[in-house]
Formats: sequence, structure tokens, C-alpha cells
Amino acid sequence: MRLRSVLTAGVLALGAVVGVFPATASAAPAFQLPFPCGQTWNGDSDNSSAHQTYEIDFNRGSTADADRYDTVVAAADGTVRTAAHQGSANGYGNLVKIAHAGGYFTYYAHLSTMAVVAGQVVTRGQSIGTLGNTSKPGNNISPHLHYEVRLGSTGYPGNIQRAVFNGTTFGYPNANVTSRNCSTSYDPAAVCGGTYRVIDTARLGTAGAVDLLWNGGSNCVVTLKFTNKGTATATAAYLEPQGAARKTDSGNFSYYAGPVTAVAPTCVKWGGSTGGVAYNSPSEHC
Repeated sequence: MRLRSVLTAGVLALGAVVGVFPATASAAPAFQLPFPCGQTWNGDSDNSSAHQTYEIDFNRGSTADADRYDTVVAAADGTVRTAAHQGSANGYGNLVKIAHAGGYFTYYAHLSTMAVVAGQVVTRGQSIGTLGNTSKPGNNISPHLHYEVRLGSTGYPGNIQRAVFNGTTFGYPNANVTSRNCSTSYDPAAVCGGTYRVIDTARLGTAGAVDLLWNGGSNCVVTLKFTNKGTATATAAYLEPQGAARKTDSGNFSYYAGPVTAVAPTCVKWGGSTGGVAYNSPSEHC
């Protein structure tokens, strides 16, 4: 099965901001923790020789491998600028880099899977990938999310900023933080259950997003509402494996449609709708 992400093309106009810890910064977006609503994570900025200033490594599990494939979400609205393995250039491994308003960027490194591609417009709380331990060749690291906030697009380490979540500066060097990144209300992996992980996502305007997940043998689709949460409105999710009948969950739902699951040994079509906005994929993920 090939991991491939849906493009939602978009360009974010950014001013060029260069320098080390700029004295005057543009207003920052309302950043939230890059994990689903209600989850508590431990952040550590002082546990790696690669850390120079305000980078944070996040874990929550009791064992080294417990967090692998946990869902990672966008900390704020923005446009994906990078979604690729960085090779031997640095230790980021699979890196998603998102451009935000005011010249800010967030970095999400070491991901196991990436559910977005460069050019895709994302909403705060939208799934962008799963936590992992990818790095440059020869590096042996335990699974964690390496997170950074930067002002301006110059490279590491000159323009890194203190991370702020829900209006509060992270308690450097180590702190537990509970996510208030509640635009989606639910973790799609938790809705599908078991070992499912997000491999693709499509934004439904500002109304929600539809996520495609995979567990090594079957797919799952869930449509999460971003607006009108708690009020039953028309929402749908569907999954159609190649050569099989389409399975659909459709009705008036308060938070999400799905999960819709099916064994999918070959290609699939998938999609969903909420708030009058729909997404319908081609046959893909073959």
C-alpha cells in the first residue's frame, strides 16, 4: 500500500523575516499543542545534544515505543511548505513544516507517516501525520515528536522561538501540557480504534476534515466536524475498496461520521462531507 496524500493547493503570503531572536516579532498565531484535544504530553527541551535553544521533544507513553503512530496535528492554520524525509542533511527524518500568518513556521520532525504534502492548506487540529523515530541514516533514536516554532524561513538554529500553547509559554526546560487543540474534538485514530493511523486527510473548507487511516490490512474513514459541534447536522463518511461495494455512514451527527472500515488489499476510493462541503477521492493508495 502506497502512502500518498491529497493536495489542497494554497499559497500563504509571507514577509521575509530574518535574524536571530528578532526583537520585534509580528503577532503570532494562536498556537495549540500539536496533539489531539485533551491529551497530556511531557515536553523536554534539554534532553538532546541536538537542541540549541527552544526545541521540544514530546512523549507521553511509559515505554520507549509506546507513542509510535500517535496522531500529530497542526498547531495552527497554515500551508504545508515541506513534507518529506530530509535525508542526511540533518536529523529531522520525516519532516512536516507549516507556514503560518505573521511569518511563523512550525516544524514536526521524526514522523512515522505524513498525511499531508507541500502546498496543502491545513486547519489547526487537522491530522498531519504520526509520531515516530525517523532520522538521518545511522541515527538510532526512540520515538518522539521534535517540535519547533520559528520566525522567518532561515535555517536552523538562528530564528527559533519560545513555544506557546493556548496563550501560555511552555515551561522550559520540562513540562507536562494538556492539549486544548480542540477544533476537531476527536482523534481520528481513537475513533477508528486499534492500530489505525492517519495516512491521508482532506480539508472540508472550515467545516471539517475527512481522514483515511490504515492498520496494515484494512482502511478506516472518519469525517470530523470543526463547526457546529454538539449539534446534529448532515455529515457523512464512505469507503470503497476496489472491486467491493461502497460502505457509507451518513446522517445527522453531532461530532463525526464513521468509522467506516473495510479490508482493502488494493486501491480504494474514500471521502465524506459536512457543512455542505464534500470530498471524493480518485481510486488511489494502491
